[in-house]
Amino acid sequence: MKRMTILLLCLALLAFGAALAEKPVELDLSVLSGTVVYSQVYDMMMEPERYMGMQVRVKGSFSYFQDPNTMKEYFAVIIADATACCAQGIEFVWDGHKYPEDYPPLDTELTVTGTFNTYEENGFVYLQLKDAEVSWI
Repeated sequence: MKRMTILLLCLALLAFGAALAEKPVELDLSVLSGTVVYSQVYDMMMEPERYMGMQVRVKGSFSYFQDPNTMKEYFAVIIADATACCAQGIEFVWDGHKYPEDYPPLDTELTVTGTFNTYEENGFVYLQLKDAEVSWI
């Protein structure tokens, strides 16, 4: 009985510790309407400093691009507005995964959660979700 109590206590502490290690999502765009998400991403582009370091979750279509000059790969989730006439994307970095083996087919709806960041490349500023977690059905 004593061993069982100790075992259950250890399991509870492990589960509690894992829950504490997970960063809470501070901005969940996956539950908002297309127009609201589009507007929010636009605001993130205009005032990125307000969002730096936030845990952000977004849902959209998977997109991939490889620069033919540098061979650098870019992965993004594309968000369309409610009328699907306009779209914006947020790049994500999913460390430890290889394309195409670990990724869904292009245009698959996926959910990405990561730490909001920006970077500059060739004189342009890009939005990025670092340390991303990616899921799809």
